[in-house]
Amino acid sequence: MPGTRSSTIPATGNRRAVVDQISPQIDCGESAIKRAVGESVTVIAHAFGDGHDHIRVELLSRPLNAELWSTQQMQHSGNDEWHAGFMIAELVDYVYTVRAWVDHFETWQADLQKKHRAGQELSVELQIGADFLNAAAERADAADAARLQEWAAALKKPRVVDGAVRLALSSDLTQLMQSYPDRSLATSWEPQLRVHVDRPRAVYSAWYEFFPRSAGADGRHATFAQCRAWLPDIARMGFNVVYLPPVHPIGRAHRKGRNNATEAQPDDPGSPWAIGSGEGGHTELHPDLGDLKGFRALIKAAQEHKLEVAMDLAFQCSPDHPYVREHPQWFKWRPDGTVQYAENPPKKYQDILPLNFESDDWLGLWKELKRVVIYWARQGVRIFRVDNPHTKPFEFWRWLIAETRAAYPDLIFLAEAFTRPKVMARLAKVGFNQSYTYFTWRNTRDELEQYIRELTGTEAAEFFRPNFWPNTPDILPEYLQHGGRPAFIVRLILAATMSSNYGVYGPAFELCIDEAVEGKEEYLNSEKYEIKQWDLTDSLRPLMRQVNEIRRDNISLQTTRNIELCQSDNQSIICYAKLSEDGSNATVTVVNLDTRHVQSGWVTLPLEHLGLEADEQYLMEDGLTGQRYIWNGPTNFVQLDPHDMPAHIFTLRRRLRRETDFDYFM
Repeated sequence: MPGTRSSTIPATGNRRAVVDQISPQIDCGESAIKRAVGESVTVIAHAFGDGHDHIRVELLSRPLNAELWSTQQMQHSGNDEWHAGFMIAELVDYVYTVRAWVDHFETWQADLQKKHRAGQELSVELQIGADFLNAAAERADAADAARLQEWAAALKKPRVVDGAVRLALSSDLTQLMQSYPDRSLATSWEPQLRVHVDRPRAVYSAWYEFFPRSAGADGRHATFAQCRAWLPDIARMGFNVVYLPPVHPIGRAHRKGRNNATEAQPDDPGSPWAIGSGEGGHTELHPDLGDLKGFRALIKAAQEHKLEVAMDLAFQCSPDHPYVREHPQWFKWRPDGTVQYAENPPKKYQDILPLNFESDDWLGLWKELKRVVIYWARQGVRIFRVDNPHTKPFEFWRWLIAETRAAYPDLIFLAEAFTRPKVMARLAKVGFNQSYTYFTWRNTRDELEQYIRELTGTEAAEFFRPNFWPNTPDILPEYLQHGGRPAFIVRLILAATMSSNYGVYGPAFELCIDEAVEGKEEYLNSEKYEIKQWDLTDSLRPLMRQVNEIRRDNISLQTTRNIELCQSDNQSIICYAKLSEDGSNATVTVVNLDTRHVQSGWVTLPLEHLGLEADEQYLMEDGLTGQRYIWNGPTNFVQLDPHDMPAHIFTLRRRLRRETDFDYFM
């Protein structure tokens, strides 16, 4: 009849359990959550059935390359919520789901207990239970089947009803029945959800950036051999990633001069991001740096110092790049016969040509860029800092990262994208393992706390791994321009303790260089356009080493999602705590954000979260100064002088329960 709706009878209409919601999941399962080997995934599901029958709920997980599921019974948290977790043990993506079904046997047990307490006649009930046991015996192995059948017989013809009830409700019988459940009418969540798995370096890293050509001592263009001499000091400072701006040939057409001048002098080296010349493109090395043998020697030397070399992946070209001649279809050509160069008005990059991803030969372009990544992976590079990924298609990155990680699962890609929040989030969802952030411009306590809540207190924590950088060769923030040496110390400590991944543009940061182009957040006499000669004898190196040692010695600082913001009665003081997943290590960081004045106030810690009693005394050991303070209860006093040390990084030492010995701290 007109106006009536037709309906389809479901094929699974006799399945009464409902799995209504699962977390974590991103975009209804379209995107994967992120974890590293050794981390866990805690899954929460909403599951229930009609009526009053009991249900069973299970978490299923497995590596993507495995056939068998690991099954774990989920625990009821109340209000039809269930929880369980699993560990990531292999460097391969995982999948997980939840299934639920009506547990008729458990329901029968609960009803049997009620009827027995009410003094009702139970012979029929016991026969029903015996049938459940016999059915389970058909699913069991031989030994367990024999036990179940024996118990079924005892229920059918009990000598004593009370004894039969005790047997029916016994833990031995219950555990055995739980081992052979009837899942024939189980409901499973679809689609299966995915975990993108990385190696631990994706979660915990400290990056040090320097320009290879400035590694010499005489102001001339340095070589890879001279870069190797920097590695011991970088390793002693506690960094584990050495990031190099592009090391490829630099174009001469429209080469930029000092301070981004549009006309270069004959001895100006040009910007390393203007990649390509007659000497080659993205798979060649700048001849002044050295050859492939020298580059491989640098990677090997880094490994000997427990460092990794991160390579800059900048998919753009100088006008001299071989691609322009060999693949003109990969560029946008203007009516006057010239190629469209890169612009971000009012900025102009005449020395850089963007690739045209709308080219009819887009697939050829994709395959060539994949070849570039695979080429450097074969040379030993496993980390790529990707320049401006937000100016290339998202689906390209999804494909490229998946394709290259299929060959090299330990690859890590850092997205250098200071752009709109949803764009940054999308890049993380399509596969980037780490991401640059807005930390560089979050300065006040309110700004920092709001941003931390966004990164760690929302679903973003499941897929977006922040990497905090106080400065970059492109960015000298106003806070660093005007705050003096204390500002650099504050930003170092915030970056290194708020985020488990952080980095610095090294020499300029160490020396607290704050001279900017007037009215801009850009370095005056930027190293992007000239070779520098650095004297690092009087720098922040001792402090940087100290901060990285604190990170190394405190596993609570080796993840980001665990940050807990603490109360402070002074807007200039920020305080936050971190507790390791196993509860063995807790740190509390307190920072004076005012780079000019001494600030003091009261901070309040979440004692219950840290495993402390409300009236308990505990020792706070400052890793920066070595000083120790006995704190009592949740609220304690702090005072920080920015010209002395503007921060505490406390390790919480728990009390030994010995009443006769005052030296009772671990």
